[in-house]
Amino acid sequence: MNFSGGISSDFMKLATVPINKRPTLVNFANNDFLALRSSLIQYARTVYPNDYQYFTESDFGMMLIELVAYMGSVMSMKADMLANENFLATARQRASVKKLLELIGVKMRGPLSAAAQAQLSITQNLAAYTSTDVVTINPSQRVVTIASPEDGVIVSYTLYKIENGLVDTINSTGNILLYPYSEGLGSQKRIFQNLVLQEGSLVSETGDFTATESVKTIKLSQGPVIDGSVQIYVTDPDKTIATGAYTEVQNIYFASGGGDRIFQVLYDDNYNATVVFGDNSVGVSPSNGASFIIQYRVGGGTRGNLEKNVISVSVQATGLTNLTGTLTNISKATGGANAETVEHAKKYAPLTFRRQDRVVTLEDYSVFANTFISNYGTVGKASAAVRKAYSSANIIDIYVLEKASDIQLQKATTNFKTQLLDAINKKKMATDDVVIADGLIRTLDLVVTIKIDKDLKDKETSITAKVRDVVLDYMSVDNRNFGESLSIAELNRKIFEIDEVRFSTIDNLDQDVPIDFNEIIQLNNLTINVDLLS
Repeated sequence: MNFSGGISSDFMKLATVPINKRPTLVNFANNDFLALRSSLIQYARTVYPNDYQYFTESDFGMMLIELVAYMGSVMSMKADMLANENFLATARQRASVKKLLELIGVKMRGPLSAAAQAQLSITQNLAAYTSTDVVTINPSQRVVTIASPEDGVIVSYTLYKIENGLVDTINSTGNILLYPYSEGLGSQKRIFQNLVLQEGSLVSETGDFTATESVKTIKLSQGPVIDGSVQIYVTDPDKTIATGAYTEVQNIYFASGGGDRIFQVLYDDNYNATVVFGDNSVGVSPSNGASFIIQYRVGGGTRGNLEKNVISVSVQATGLTNLTGTLTNISKATGGANAETVEHAKKYAPLTFRRQDRVVTLEDYSVFANTFISNYGTVGKASAAVRKAYSSANIIDIYVLEKASDIQLQKATTNFKTQLLDAINKKKMATDDVVIADGLIRTLDLVVTIKIDKDLKDKETSITAKVRDVVLDYMSVDNRNFGESLSIAELNRKIFEIDEVRFSTIDNLDQDVPIDFNEIIQLNNLTINVDLLS
């Protein structure tokens, strides 16, 4: 046998990676589809150099590699999401944020209702009524319906009585009681203005406590329940202290003793609600067999906001005789808001937990005011400040504005400020003196010119709409704060983030707009001009 001069070798087979060395080829940093695909191909080339060499798109082996990369990227994304949703700072899902906050006793606010001052004009003369005579409006006559100006769908409003600036507490019947002698206006005492219309359909439920558990609960039958709308009256023959109207608290453990008539409302993800009472250690527990009446409203959201004098409906009432009247809203209905956003909850919830149900620092006052839920209107913005004088260092001024819409604020009503002050006085330090003041609104017009390529002329309308959305978001109530100046450069940077915009200018402003600590900027009119670049 003659030597041919060539040497055959089985080098490729001998160069395969042993099994115990293969884990070193795994790149654990890869988590997206392309990176995983590339790693799998490299692994196949290294470990199976003779067995598989056909790395073409149409090959069956490549299909398997891409399917594995697909599943790997999905699992990696799921793992990242699960990790992120376990921490408040990184959580994005509403359900995750809600559950995390419940661990620290803070609840996310549900939908809020619009409210408007109401006037009832009785047709009959009531001048002959004495101080003990009463006009009664039963629950079925307290609800009126109209078409929502937002979407044209029917929206309901419920009538309440205002007593000393606060929504009157529920009684054992759920009726509204008006006293012409002391509350009626005019020579005939037939006009009543101590009333408020709040968006939402009134639901009345009655029953008896039959559960033997120490903690009584009642599951409300309808939803979504408007936050702050639940009113409860208990009649307990066996326990006098348990008889009367109950007050809603954020957490039942805020009770100061076993005699407090309080309740807590727990919401699920769809804002169906369960009412929880005390256990006689924290909050009073009604006796088995005690009766209750619960009234609450369902609905809420921005669709309840409407203009003045839109509602004008007939109402039936009873007095010395059967009565008729006309119910109208004599102010705008404002304050309707959708459920609390994730961003708002993540901003204020840690601060709410930090103040531990008391108000001490300026930050505590500001957080309390910005998260306050009233029966009359919704907080738009609030800010707390200490007076700069030695003799008044314990006087805290809280500047508030009510929310009229997502981009508009308004002066807070007297009823709203009364409720806020009453709530703060229960939590503040005894040495502090709190004054609720009106914040100032600085309105301005904006004239924006954007420059886009001439080739995008057909998309001019959609680009203008994008710019409008960016400006409105930048100027929205949620994104503006007291004392925050308008920065032209910052607004332009927001507009530059739109890919189609080459350049933009704010034509009617030469410089930034500074404001004082108790002022807030609000957009009035917005004009967007478009220049086409050749």
